[in-house]
Amino acid sequence: MHLGIDTSGAVATALVVDAEHGETLTDDEPRRHAERLMPQVTELLARRGATVRELRSVVVGTGPAPFTGLRVGLVTARVLGLAVGVPVHGVPSHDALAEAADEVGGLADGTPLLVVTDARRREVYWSRYEVRGGVPVRTVEPGVAAPADVPRVADEVVVGAGRDLYADVFGAADARVASDVPGLREPDPRYLVRIAQRRLAAGEPLPTEPLYLRRPDAVPSAGSKRVLA
Repeated sequence: MHLGIDTSGAVATALVVDAEHGETLTDDEPRRHAERLMPQVTELLARRGATVRELRSVVVGTGPAPFTGLRVGLVTARVLGLAVGVPVHGVPSHDALAEAADEVGGLADGTPLLVVTDARRREVYWSRYEVRGGVPVRTVEPGVAAPADVPRVADEVVVGAGRDLYADVFGAADARVASDVPGLREPDPRYLVRIAQRRLAAGEPLPTEPLYLRRPDAVPSAGSKRVLA
């Protein structure tokens, strides 16, 4: 069994037994990543009558995402991997959304994909992909921008929570990939596990360094202030 974790938006966990069997739990309540993540892992394992000792790997979404939520997922994955003695692999969270869009939409080779997720501050994180050989391939690395400043191409498929949040910019839901399908608004960690296994088989590195893209909102003060008597 493989455990997938993503906290780039919602709190999501998945337990993947093999290519055909897996289960995902998602908690959409914002900013409760630290409180909800481990109870989700415990619940998933309990449903299978399993323990963490049966895990073979942990795969974690590396963002892009705001600092606090993403850090919870990364730290939890690393601690679990260390405690159980299994490898921890990182996969960009947008890759899971692109993979889900390709699977749900049955997209033809050459189809351009735009993934947009909420970056707060009236901005979105965005990445661009193209379907090649039945697999979404990233063609533009993740960035952060105001919705109107995200470059667009003709006939692209747009997925991710940012599409619905800024529907006036990105348009209505594409009939090929309806927004109510699980895994098309927030990353489904089952796809993270699938991508990790495919890339490991190809000998690709899977680093767990986070994609923050900008500084955290909360920063330490520059120094203590002098108090004058």
